[in-house]
Amino acid sequence: MWDFSTDPEFQAKLDWADTFVREECETLDLVFPDGGAPYDVRNKVSRAVIAPLREKVKEQRLWACHLGPDLGGPGYGQLKLGLLNEVLGRSHWAPTVFGTAAPDTGNAEILAMFGTQEQKDRYLQPLLDGDIVSAFSMTEPHAGADPKEFTCRARQDGDSWVIDGEKWFTSNARYASFLIVMAVTDDEAGPHQRMSMFIVPAETPGVEIVRNVATFVESREDEGTHAYVRYTGVRVPADHMLGGPGEGFKVAQARLGGGRIHHAMRTVGKCHRIFDMMTERAVSRTTQGSTLAQKQSVQTMLAESWIELQQLRLLVLHTAWTIDTQPHGAARTGIAMCKVQMAKVLHDILQRAVHLHGSLGTTRETPLAGWWSSAPHIGLVDGPTEVHRTTIAKGVLRGQQPAAGLFPSEHVPTRLAAAREHHAAALAAAGVDL
Repeated sequence: MWDFSTDPEFQAKLDWADTFVREECETLDLVFPDGGAPYDVRNKVSRAVIAPLREKVKEQRLWACHLGPDLGGPGYGQLKLGLLNEVLGRSHWAPTVFGTAAPDTGNAEILAMFGTQEQKDRYLQPLLDGDIVSAFSMTEPHAGADPKEFTCRARQDGDSWVIDGEKWFTSNARYASFLIVMAVTDDEAGPHQRMSMFIVPAETPGVEIVRNVATFVESREDEGTHAYVRYTGVRVPADHMLGGPGEGFKVAQARLGGGRIHHAMRTVGKCHRIFDMMTERAVSRTTQGSTLAQKQSVQTMLAESWIELQQLRLLVLHTAWTIDTQPHGAARTGIAMCKVQMAKVLHDILQRAVHLHGSLGTTRETPLAGWWSSAPHIGLVDGPTEVHRTTIAKGVLRGQQPAAGLFPSEHVPTRLAAAREHHAAALAAAGVDL
């Protein structure tokens, strides 16, 4: 049966998290505003401030909820994780305080699935404890996210692998204790079997951050949190491969599906916060003799924003439900739909919110300017929107058969002739002359 309710026990946790995020995490966004601040484990001041907050989260059993009980998490499914991430999306710091910050969540999952016990002890446990952060080094300067074009290679040399090549936009590399690197290990294999995945400790000789690249959101170049990384003769032990040779794509996919749902629901949470700003502004601001809320054009902006936000929310939650309840792979089209739509909805609601706030909306005196600067980024992370549109199209076309005859299957004259034949006996008995 269909049920849109949340069980009371979990709803109580969501209510607690909502208050906690508003009062504690959103204030951290103001005190430590740099984009990389949540990942800088060397900042003793911020770590001291968040330590007691993390303990409160753990007391509520809401720490690292993406993990199963065997790894210290509650083992929630994607639907519950989606609802929680909707709350966390209000704040840049909230995922770090709750132990669910990307890319650490996905990296933790693949270490749990593919890592040796020694690797789990050395890398996974400190990651789960929030003592270190990690980086996922996949995209390349000339290729973006297209794995078929990757040229960063790893060759086997005795009991080691040696990595040479460059990676682009490796998030949090400047703060990471280790990087998970995708490299080509077999040029002759098929597109999805030519790469393997490796754990690379950050201090390994040959790992070079060419530069940290500042995005729209980061006003100074030295704030950049996405690195251009060069690997030159980087030697790692053979057992630092995650999965088997040629399984890099498989390992990558194991971490991306759920992560995209979490990202989408955090975007929903951010949109809720933006919408709250819009409605407050609408009832607060008076111009031309009435409040903005009384203007028909503003009412249209609010209505369209609310409709789009609710549509996105239901799409993401339904996709999460599909992951939880249906066979593996059933949610692929839904995940792609979430990825495409969240970028569009965020952009459109933000544009209306900035417009509604007038000149104030274009300044740094509200969060809108920073969020607006990040909107184009949402359309690119986890793969360009165009790639996901192709996935959607292939999904909806799968199993579709061409029309049997000259005309489409809904061709009225053809269907009418068939319908008359189907009901011929009854029509004849009723005295209808066909």
